[in-house]
Amino acid sequence: MDIFNALTLTGGLSLFLFGMSIMGQALERRAGGKLRALLGKFTTGRAAGLLTGLVVTAVIQSSSATTVMVVGFVNSGLMTLRQAVNVIMGANVGTTVTAWILSLAGIDSGSWYIRLAKPSSFTPLLALAGIILYMFCRGEKKKDTGMIFLGFATLMFGMETMSGAVSGLREVPAFRELFVMFENPLLGVLAGAALTAIIQSSSASVGILQALAVTGQVSYGAAIPIIMGQNIGTCVTAMLSSVGANKNAKRAAMVHLSFNCIGTAVWISVFSVARGIFHLHFLEEPASLLGIAVAHSVFNVLCLLLILPLSDVLEKLVTKMVPDVRRKEEYMELDERLFAAPSIALERCHRVTGSMAQMSVASLKEAIDALGNLTPELAAAIRLKEEKTDYYEDILSTYLVKLSALQISAADSTEAAKLLKTIGDFERISDHAVNLLGAAEEMAQKERSFSPAARRELEVLCGAVAEILDLSLEAFLEQNLEAAAAVEPLEQVIDRLKEQMRTRHILRMQQGGCSITAGFVWSDMLTDLERTADHCSNIAGCMLDMALQDMSLHEHLRKFRDGSEEFGRRFREYEEKYALPEV
Repeated sequence: MDIFNALTLTGGLSLFLFGMSIMGQALERRAGGKLRALLGKFTTGRAAGLLTGLVVTAVIQSSSATTVMVVGFVNSGLMTLRQAVNVIMGANVGTTVTAWILSLAGIDSGSWYIRLAKPSSFTPLLALAGIILYMFCRGEKKKDTGMIFLGFATLMFGMETMSGAVSGLREVPAFRELFVMFENPLLGVLAGAALTAIIQSSSASVGILQALAVTGQVSYGAAIPIIMGQNIGTCVTAMLSSVGANKNAKRAAMVHLSFNCIGTAVWISVFSVARGIFHLHFLEEPASLLGIAVAHSVFNVLCLLLILPLSDVLEKLVTKMVPDVRRKEEYMELDERLFAAPSIALERCHRVTGSMAQMSVASLKEAIDALGNLTPELAAAIRLKEEKTDYYEDILSTYLVKLSALQISAADSTEAAKLLKTIGDFERISDHAVNLLGAAEEMAQKERSFSPAARRELEVLCGAVAEILDLSLEAFLEQNLEAAAAVEPLEQVIDRLKEQMRTRHILRMQQGGCSITAGFVWSDMLTDLERTADHCSNIAGCMLDMALQDMSLHEHLRKFRDGSEEFGRRFREYEEKYALPEV
């Protein structure tokens, strides 16, 4: 093997790893919505967890990526440790699919139909279809499908390039001696673990082993220990992803490591004993691509059968290995590990934004209560909610910007844009709650009060604001477009109420029915309540724009106000419902 073969091998390996990466990413984008629905079945039992781990790993072609996602789910509270155990065990079986696909390259027959099943026969057609879909079609799903085809074609071309580059090693005695050395079970396990830890993919390392097997120098006696070691090496990715995570996420990573280490230790011991007692002739035979795929699958299934009945024991073991700490750990609502599955990360953002929205609305309603019944406990609760909504806005904005920079689907990109627009409005609502609290505290400190007429008017406005808060929250949480459509006419009524109440209060001050100090506070309160309604209008308008796949918020609202009979009807209903009492 000369320098040119080494360069060819390097190029083939690079294409192989690149093809596997882009194919997995495209598969995840293409199956994003279905993947999200599948992940929603985690809680249905052990069998569902195993099946989910198997299917997800088979789709994205990486048990490492699945395990990293699981660590993120546990860290974010989306999954319990017990559910994670089942998914991780299923992922170990799902990762064997790649080896079976790659084994097709070893098909060798004179039959035209059998040769057609060989990747080298149909890969060029997949590459052609992929480039057509990717370059000349506009639909995002078609482009992702094209990227899947191109990724697979690149992967198989890299595989064949590697096989061609190492084919000359058939006649090299040193290469044969190297794999004779790996027939030592311990050295084979270490070699497999080291290779997989470096490239962080057991699927890829099995593919490399299959490529080397074409030389005929890799015996089953050497291949089997290497395959067992690969399962340990793939744990490196999950262990790295657990750095900085909470204790349960660390435990999920330890489940992956413990599962593979225990399985490897038990079956390598059985393998060594069987080899010592019985003379297994097949271990001396050259390994084929199909034989490696079979060995990989059998080993992972045996590990599953060994550990599955002991899953509860495994959970207790990792709980002891990563014990509870005395300090209270901070709950991680958002986790960048979920970027491995953007659709899941976006779903988590929506849940966190929902929590932020409920907290924001609750703070404003508490502030309204404080206007008539101020207590230190209520004031503290309002300020705490405002601090939390500020925190939510900060982490959500940062997270969504990073998420939007990834290669995500158009639907996910639109959803991310919607969330970015709405979190600012929810945060501002909580700010207005603190402003109203400040007004209540100022009136209490200066021992001022509003006139009975002013209080009656304020009750009307606060009732309208409370209703618009409920409508906008329902529109966001339930994707309720009917509630969203009801917000804008109510917001217009609140605008009119504000002007009417300001005018009436000026008349009361001129007549001596209200102090100037109370008048300033009154004006600030009206402004905060009216601007709260404006933010509700922004939120509802954003929901309507999303339904129309148009983010032109103000243009849509203008057309709705100017030309909609429904708007006029609702406006009249709210105007009658929230009419100010006669002077």
